[in-house]
Amino acid sequence: MTSETSIGVAVVGTGFGQKVHIPAFRDTATTEIVAVYNRDRSKAQQVAAAHQIPHAADSLEEILAMPNVQGVSLSTPPFLHYEMAESILKAGKHLFLEKPTTLTVAEAKSLYTLAHQNQVQATLNFEFRFVPAWMHLNHLLEQDYVGQTRLIKIDWLVGGRADTQKPWSWHASKTLGGGSLGALGSHSFDYIAWLFGPVKRLSAQLITSIDQRPDPQTKQAKRVDADDTCVLMLELASGTICQVNISATAYAGRGHWVEVYGERGTLVLGMNTPGDYVHGFELQGSQSGAPLEMIKIPDFLEFSKNYDDGRIAPTKRVIDHWVEMIQTGQESAPALREGVYSQLLMDLAHQSHQQRCWVDVPQLETFLM
Repeated sequence: MTSETSIGVAVVGTGFGQKVHIPAFRDTATTEIVAVYNRDRSKAQQVAAAHQIPHAADSLEEILAMPNVQGVSLSTPPFLHYEMAESILKAGKHLFLEKPTTLTVAEAKSLYTLAHQNQVQATLNFEFRFVPAWMHLNHLLEQDYVGQTRLIKIDWLVGGRADTQKPWSWHASKTLGGGSLGALGSHSFDYIAWLFGPVKRLSAQLITSIDQRPDPQTKQAKRVDADDTCVLMLELASGTICQVNISATAYAGRGHWVEVYGERGTLVLGMNTPGDYVHGFELQGSQSGAPLEMIKIPDFLEFSKNYDDGRIAPTKRVIDHWVEMIQTGQESAPALREGVYSQLLMDLAHQSHQQRCWVDVPQLETFLM
């Protein structure tokens, strides 16, 4: 039984869910993990035993029938998101969803409508909004540190899939939701809107630089059709151009960097921490042409607890945000509407790539009507 003040949560998905969601929910005072799901019941039981979770299930229906489950954490592969999330929302359960939202923006919009119809709260785990250096970058932008922006440049260049012998998985399949645009670009689209405002139009080229990988069963080459590299150009509603370069196949890539050039100054946020895309961010700034200098992150923004896996601490903050939405009944960003917007931009990026042209982006409020 959950306590009167805690929200009973079921964790659905035991890959990323076990690495990040379980420790984050476990250390959140207002949530209690009461069940875990895996399609293989023995695997679910192993995870439950390892983390002292009272119930293990291989059926989502079994999870949703449990009265002490008020919310569900969903971190299965993207091709399973829509069907599972639809069932969760229809059952009247709150939803904590990993990105990318779904496979298409039509599916994401449907989930948004369902959440409102069933009066439940849903959020996406857009954790960069809760990383201290990113939060301070947002504060400085709000304080007009750089003035009117002239150019935004984003590089996210890592080598996680650079090895051609890395086995084929759903990550290699476009139809299953694989690709760097979904894995990394979904985050970038969200934080661009958060930091700099909506997108007016975009142009995209999506590249598959490694077009085959060994099948883990047969060891034979299997076709890859998901993008591993993305080159994007965005024109923001403000008129500023934002250039985005993403690659998961960049040996010794420079990591993750956001450079903001404005009329009054420059801000540079970046890190190069192999194997952990949250730890190690530092913020530099310059005004009136002075050399870049390190900017100290205020102590009150720092995490109260750090983990070996840097993704856990900001995910815990997203959970705190989700809990507040549930307790107050008030939706606030990031919520499912931000997931819809990220998915909209991903769909339009695919459209731009296929048509080899710039694509206009509708206003989100108009799109959701």
